[in-house]
Amino acid sequence: MVVAIGADHVGFHFKKEIIAYLNALGYTVKDLGTHSDEPVDYPDYAMAVSREIIKGKAERGILICGSGVGACVAANKFPRIRAATCHDTFSAHQSVEDDNVNILCLGTRVVGSELAKDIVKVWLSASFSGVERHKRRLAKIEKIEREFFRKK
Repeated sequence: MVVAIGADHVGFHFKKEIIAYLNALGYTVKDLGTHSDEPVDYPDYAMAVSREIIKGKAERGILICGSGVGACVAANKFPRIRAATCHDTFSAHQSVEDDNVNILCLGTRVVGSELAKDIVKVWLSASFSGVERHKRRLAKIEKIEREFFRKK
């Protein structure tokens, strides 16, 4: 599985740890930046990771910022992106199983690196359940996207 990963300057060092962990687990990682702790804007990395998924160049993505929330908000502006901020393993697994989330957002100021590794492992090992009620709900989300992303 190809995993695209991006972080703002607050998440830069954390991202390096997560990349090493992903490599150790055998994932192919696309590091989309940032590549230093110089101040940058998280929406730029949300866009980069989201585009990789939309274009089919990565199956999943991980975004890291201070809280995970800002990057999540930005990523969810893109069609076909379902991002979730997860700070525990239950929500990480459930987000994929029920909501088919394709971007995990982490907050470096909220979770430590060991918990983050657990969250990432659980999230990447989860798969969409395909249960009818979840498919119905996702279809409604897709309908919203089609209505509001329609070119005028």
